[in-house]
Amino acid sequence: MRLFAPEPAPALDLVDIHGQPIMTSSRGRLTLLSFFRDAACPFCNFRIYELTNRYAELAARGLDIVAVFSAAQADVLRFAGHRPRPFQIAADPTSSAHELYGIERSLWRKLKAVVTRVPTLWKGMRLVGLAGLNTGNLMPADFLIDERGCIVQAYYGHDAGDRIPLERVEQFLARPRTRHAA
Repeated sequence: MRLFAPEPAPALDLVDIHGQPIMTSSRGRLTLLSFFRDAACPFCNFRIYELTNRYAELAARGLDIVAVFSAAQADVLRFAGHRPRPFQIAADPTSSAHELYGIERSLWRKLKAVVTRVPTLWKGMRLVGLAGLNTGNLMPADFLIDERGCIVQAYYGHDAGDRIPLERVEQFLARPRTRHAA
């Protein structure tokens, strides 16, 4: 079942590829929680590339990024984690975290992305090679979570390459923040 704002973000029982627990909004910071498809997904790896390039700017504005792949840790390390990333990346081989957040599957929407997002597909294929042709039907999703751990925006991809626009992330960072006394 899909999640909506302003629900509390469900806690994740995951560790990242370096063994550190995944925390969302535990330090009073804002979080972009991104659920990715297979570790070899060309669309997903291109988005990881984009987030890596924008991370310094986004982190300076108070954003933590957490990326969760529906894949075994070895596969995540082979593709998305083969280079150092400035944010947490986790493997969710059973897709339990994906299910907790209501991530959907659709063969039709996967094929739609392959046909309508050819430039992004090719950019991603350069990152993952032919392994990018063998991916499942899981759809992507992104959640903007505030400093209190509540979902501010839930974005479920309309196809396999559809992600929350970075402009929306920037608007989220620009909004007034709630301050709580310690």
